[in-house]
Amino acid sequence: MQPFFLYLAVLSAIAAIVTIADKCAAKCRTRRVPEAVLFTLAVLGGCGAMYLTMLLIRHKTLHKRFMLGLPTILLIQCAAYFVITKAPDLF
Repeated sequence: MQPFFLYLAVLSAIAAIVTIADKCAAKCRTRRVPEAVLFTLAVLGGCGAMYLTMLLIRHKTLHKRFMLGLPTILLIQCAAYFVITKAPDLF
């Protein structure tokens, strides 16, 4: 497995765990995970897993910032990956 994909797998797992922890904190009315932390994990590469986790556990699904922001981040990351890895071959 390439190191990049191992990095994404680990970060995706962390993003999913943090999302689930935030949902549990919301139910228990304890200290929540700041939205800035969630978006930082998403930008670092965990947005796909975070988005799917949020849909599965119905967490923050009414927040447009997350339901539109995470897919947008994912599309930008996929486009950047394509440009970095495939674009040099096109020329």
